[in-house]
Amino acid sequence: MKKTFPGTAAFLAGAVVLITSCGRSFTQYVNPLIGSGGHGHVFVGAGVPFGMVQAGPVQYNTGWDWCSGYHYSDSTIIGFAQMHLSGTGIGDLGDISLMPVAGDVETNRKGLVSRFSHDNETVRPGYYSVLLDGSGIRAEMTSTSRVAFHRYTFPDDDRRKCVVIDLEHGIGWDSPAEGHLQWDGGRVVKGYRISTGWARHQEIFFYAEFSVPILEAEFFEESRPSGGNSITARKAYAKVWLDVPRNGEVLVKVALSPISMEKAAENMEHELPWWNFRAVIRAADKAWNRELSKINYITDNPDDKVVFYTALYHTMIAPSLFCDAGLPDGFARYTTLSLWDTYRAAHPLATIIHPEKMGDYVRTMLDIYRQQGKLPVWHLVGNETDCMVGNPGIPVLADMVLKGYANDPLQALEAMKESALREERGMDLYREYGYIPFDMDPGHETVAKTLEYALADWCVAQVARMAGDTLTENEYTRRSKAYEHLFHPLSGFMRARSASGEFREPFSPFRSSHREDDYTEGNAWQYTWLVPHDIPGLITLFGGPEPFVNKLDSLFLAEGDLGEEASPDITGLIGQYAHGNEPGHHIPYMYAFAGQPDKTAKRVRQILTTMYHNAPDGLCGNEDAGQMSAWYILSALGFYQVEPAGGRYVFGSPLMDKAVIRVRDGKTFTIVAHDNGPENHLIRNIRLNGRPYDKFYIDYRDIMAGGLLEFNMCSAL
Repeated sequence: MKKTFPGTAAFLAGAVVLITSCGRSFTQYVNPLIGSGGHGHVFVGAGVPFGMVQAGPVQYNTGWDWCSGYHYSDSTIIGFAQMHLSGTGIGDLGDISLMPVAGDVETNRKGLVSRFSHDNETVRPGYYSVLLDGSGIRAEMTSTSRVAFHRYTFPDDDRRKCVVIDLEHGIGWDSPAEGHLQWDGGRVVKGYRISTGWARHQEIFFYAEFSVPILEAEFFEESRPSGGNSITARKAYAKVWLDVPRNGEVLVKVALSPISMEKAAENMEHELPWWNFRAVIRAADKAWNRELSKINYITDNPDDKVVFYTALYHTMIAPSLFCDAGLPDGFARYTTLSLWDTYRAAHPLATIIHPEKMGDYVRTMLDIYRQQGKLPVWHLVGNETDCMVGNPGIPVLADMVLKGYANDPLQALEAMKESALREERGMDLYREYGYIPFDMDPGHETVAKTLEYALADWCVAQVARMAGDTLTENEYTRRSKAYEHLFHPLSGFMRARSASGEFREPFSPFRSSHREDDYTEGNAWQYTWLVPHDIPGLITLFGGPEPFVNKLDSLFLAEGDLGEEASPDITGLIGQYAHGNEPGHHIPYMYAFAGQPDKTAKRVRQILTTMYHNAPDGLCGNEDAGQMSAWYILSALGFYQVEPAGGRYVFGSPLMDKAVIRVRDGKTFTIVAHDNGPENHLIRNIRLNGRPYDKFYIDYRDIMAGGLLEFNMCSAL
């Protein structure tokens, strides 16, 4: 049975509303538990927009649906970690876990576990609270960008009171390599944690200060005690015994640094030198309101409003800061770059509502390029994971360059070209054959790799054109046609091809294997459309708009068995269209390129109203660091950037009645959908700044110039 939240009216009535200085609260519309069930994998806890810290619970259970450390179906907690991922398909982080206890406890997974009830849990932007059933301790947390702030309220009884600092347990693939803890004899415990996992070498340093005297600090390797005031071990723990006052309240500040314990202490002094817990909650709420208020989304449907602002909230958990206060390198460095997902919508959305961050994003990507010789693929806490296929850093950097956010476009172009010329991940075969032959590449996924490399090459060509580099433009435009080699004209699918030019047999357009396949988390039905950079060229391969549209229609109707080894990421199916995974997110908008925007509107409205809702399983697939939610935000506003870079946002079917977007330089871009409704999902005509507008897309520069976009909606054309 589907688990649902109380009605939206009840949810809003129960929300703690913190009014901003301008008298409006947008955080009241955020329900962070959306996507905490199903396969959403979202982070549940306290943080601020794009912060290094995500303080929240880690549960006893593990598995794919616990990639963030939390799943709504669970009722256990083993600690409160300071760093989490949100929506990813692989688990990691969970670093520096604290667990308040009453009485003695074994320092292991079973010893630390406590049950809880969702009835005694509160989650809102910048704040998390839960009652631990066994001990009766109320655990609360909020944060600044680099400092987690915990408040534990212990019961008034005779049991000794303690906080266990756990450097063993992480999330998912994370495994401890070395942990260090030391007590200064006063109220401070500091240390570091080195681990390996998805990110192969993680180093996180911390500095924790308590509001009450520490009576004793005991150190353990697993459950084996270690004498003295410090420990260095693979699985290090500390039991911090506290002099708890009569009101039972203990505050703990935990500052993080990627550099050193000393830098962590400096981060605390810079961001949180005081002990006012309520003030930090208010500051976190204000930070979220400042970001959420960049879009004033107006609709008569209260559920839609909650889904929209929760989606907007989810897009601002990552990328996350990964640098110390004071910005020693002169810019804010970011990590958690899930680029294979986010180049499609999350970054194009960010260029609209976070233009002030684009310079730091560009510098972050170029700094990573200088360090590792290529742009990031999937960068996590200072590590290149090389997760997923293609060169997804290229579209993200190209999009920012083409939109005017790079001080040195030629340096960016150099980074893109060097990344596209590496002798790794099948790129040598791609250059030699014009595609990656399935019988030459041991890594498999050759169709997906070829298509992703092709769209990245198109992005290089666009930047080369902007820079006046005709030779590079021509070379990479040629390379961007690689998809043509894989198109099988008789079946109308993108298919794997051998070095001698033969298509792989036998072939099923439905089959998908997570272990060994020609596609990445998908099948031929889904990957045939991964040509967002050259849809006119793809239409030509199909023989013109009519057969193209007929095939596209079939995608949303086809039914077939994906097989027992299909990836669990293939979710949110409409026929064989899979909205729960990113490679297909642009597909509904392709109808518009073939002259049938009404079919785009039909499918976009269907997805908006059936794949997102106000419930724990309110996302039909992984959140993937904001991509799933970014698709909703852009589509609900009425447009979506289909091409991977450049800023042409294709019209679909706006869900709201009105939206006012704060863009840059004090300007606003207002969107109004006249006569909108469940039946009136089609755009009859459009006006831009009062004048008739006949394009099927709007340019980025027109959005950022500010003005008024009006849709007149209808039920039939």
